[in-house]
Order: sequence, then C-alpha cells, then structure tokens
Amino acid sequence: MSKQSLFDKYGGFSQVSRVVLSFYDTLLDSDEIGPFFDNVDMTKMVDHQTKFIASLLGGPASYTPRQLEQLHSHLAITDAHFDELKVVLRDTLGEFGFEPGDIDAVLQEFENRRNLIVGAPND
Repeated sequence: MSKQSLFDKYGGFSQVSRVVLSFYDTLLDSDEIGPFFDNVDMTKMVDHQTKFIASLLGGPASYTPRQLEQLHSHLAITDAHFDELKVVLRDTLGEFGFEPGDIDAVLQEFENRRNLIVGAPND
C-alpha cells in the first residue's frame, strides 16, 4: 500500500488554494514582502503559488529548478525575505490544522529550493 501524500491528506487543490489565499493575506500586509507584489496580477500569482505549494505537499503540480530560477531571477529576494516566507508558511499551515511533523516536511521541501529563489545576498 502506498503512503498517502500530504497533498491528499490535507484535501488536495481546494484546501491548498485556501491555504495560499490566507498565506497571501498575511504576506501582502508585510512591509518587507508586500512590495514584491505591487503591480502583480494576484489571480495568476495565487494560481502559480497554489501549484507550487501543492508540489511541496507531493501533489501533481511541479516546477523545474530552471523554472523556479527564471520566475525569481528578476527579484531581489534575500535570505531574510525567504526566512519570513517560511515563518508565514509555517503559521498558515498550522492555522489550517497541519500536524507539526507535516509542517516540518513542507518547510524542508521549501528550504530545498532556497538557492533557486533567493537571488540577492543579505545587506
């Protein structure tokens, strides 16, 4: 019997979509992260982020390392920004009832992609 993915365990795309909407509600209020989304089509952003988070949960959507680099290469995302994203993601997953071990697993998948997303060293 195969192990159930976190994606399936936590309700698939419909639940991941709710997680992402809550995640962005918090991020858009951030003085550090919010400005990255000025002049961004948030409908498309939420769609892309839903697919990305789904992939972190072992779901069917995925982005190649090259795609992640290309999507973030024009942004000056620092390690500090990435760390804030991780905190918001941890809190959001907790709010949606994710078990602590599952949150850690998702955050590790996110951390594994740090070098593809962070493009600028900290000041």
